[in-house]
Amino acid sequence: MATLARPVALPPEVLDIGNPHLWTEYSHVLPYFAEMRHAGPVHWCPESMYGPYWNIVSHQHIMEVEGRPEIFSSSWEKGGITIADTPEGREDEPKMPMFIAMDRPDHTGQRRTVAPAFTPAEMLRQQAGIRQRTAELLDSLPVGAEFDWVDKVSIELTTGMLAILFDFPWEDRRLLTKWSDAAADFEAIEDEEKNNKRWETLYEMVGYFTRLWNERASSEPRPDLISMMIHSDATKNMTPQEYLGNLVLLIVGGNDTTRNTMSGSVMVQNLYPDNWAKMMADPSLIPNGVSELIRWQTPLAHMRRTATEDFEVGGQLIRAGEKVLLWYLSANRDEAIFPNGDIFDPCRENSRRHLSFGFGIHRCVGARLAELQIGILLEEMQKRQMKVKIVGEPTRVYSSFVHGFRSLPVVMTRS
Repeated sequence: MATLARPVALPPEVLDIGNPHLWTEYSHVLPYFAEMRHAGPVHWCPESMYGPYWNIVSHQHIMEVEGRPEIFSSSWEKGGITIADTPEGREDEPKMPMFIAMDRPDHTGQRRTVAPAFTPAEMLRQQAGIRQRTAELLDSLPVGAEFDWVDKVSIELTTGMLAILFDFPWEDRRLLTKWSDAAADFEAIEDEEKNNKRWETLYEMVGYFTRLWNERASSEPRPDLISMMIHSDATKNMTPQEYLGNLVLLIVGGNDTTRNTMSGSVMVQNLYPDNWAKMMADPSLIPNGVSELIRWQTPLAHMRRTATEDFEVGGQLIRAGEKVLLWYLSANRDEAIFPNGDIFDPCRENSRRHLSFGFGIHRCVGARLAELQIGILLEEMQKRQMKVKIVGEPTRVYSSFVHGFRSLPVVMTRS
């Protein structure tokens, strides 16, 4: 195979789209991705705070890479699943192996352990409880007074669901949010003092969940995620590091994706009021509207892979050992698949082709639950004819991985 020239025509700030400083201003990011897609599907960033990496920005080529897990590794031992390398080889930081950051066969067994919590039958069992909690929460919100949608709605609903999945003490459920935020805190990773505090928080999580593990290890199997891991051959002998890693995965996966899409629902209501009103006037549009909202928000902006051998993608030669970022946010706005992709349109015919949950063997195991929670939220908002107006500047997460909001000041009215 001939050695292909690496593209360098785009400005450095475009190529280094993984720089989290860009992501606190959402309007800055989307034009960069559009510029990349126009120039080609694959781009090399030679220098960044995280080292060199490839950007893959087209829907087609992200699916191609995701469909070749034997060539493009997710393993934490090779760097993991985010732009920031896992601390493999650095003795000053603990390791956090998790099944999403494993290759086959380890990935297969550990994923299979928790999959029963997310079957269609289990979703049917959970539905009434989710609806009741959502309805009660919406009815408790102040009318005509400012509040933070992220804190009062998005976090409360997703944290409550996580507490049920883990059979976690209800009165302590907000600890799950604290731990999730610490695990995904890109800003803290850049500062030694903040990173040390971040690890203190994560060790607090380990201590708490270790107590729960020990309490349940001698009990009969129960349908919660901790019991599933205890009684599965694939996970019952996990190292403490693997236990920590899989807890982080399940908490971050269960919290950030659903939470940030729920917050995104307020953004689209304010940015595209006519399309939102169309969906609220016709509840039959809500199921597709859920997929469209997940596409539009894309709660995890990227996943990372590491090449295990030289391989050509989109006319560019990716060499063994090189870091590859799969930009789901860009794929979900790829003009070849989603015309006018920046717009939220609940009537979009192919919304379900979004890549927000990934593709292939690593597709999000909790996708059904996320769709169920978001769908019920939209249905209950429609029943109440809620109008949620943004009244202050949204604060975004400092991250090019988690794509979401720290706060969203709003005022709610009802028709």
